[in-house]
Amino acid sequence: MQLQTIQGGYWMTQLHDHVNTIVATQGVLFTKLHQHHWYVKGDKFFTLHEKFEELYDEVNGQFDAFAERLLTIGGRPYSTLQEFIDHSSISEAPYTKEVSSEEMVKTVLADFGTVVKDLAKGIELAGEAGDDVTEDLCIGYKASLEKHMWMLRFYLG
Repeated sequence: MQLQTIQGGYWMTQLHDHVNTIVATQGVLFTKLHQHHWYVKGDKFFTLHEKFEELYDEVNGQFDAFAERLLTIGGRPYSTLQEFIDHSSISEAPYTKEVSSEEMVKTVLADFGTVVKDLAKGIELAGEAGDDVTEDLCIGYKASLEKHMWMLRFYLG
């Protein structure tokens, strides 16, 4: 199947919009994982402090990969904090109260679940647009997040 590059084509417009949602979501997720990294306390500190750093490093790489892919296929990625907040599939979580390490992990699981759903839709849209590279990008990231989710669920017991 050939990539539909017709400017304004339905599938490409849908794909551009959806990949931009993934970009915005990665911007918010990157910040949330930093919050967890900074604010985690207690007997799980060393384990989770390191894990959250690993996760935000991976999210940062995906954030850049999806933004650059969007540019490659003719889109314009969101690039401001306000755009990220306005278009993300997940919401910010300001630390107005103490959050337990268990709550942090549950929040990450929920956010990853939302991103996995977005990636599944991205796989579908990229397939319909004939964009196997974006489809592959979504598949690879989805597999990685699903593995993290499995590990975090086991961590919680």
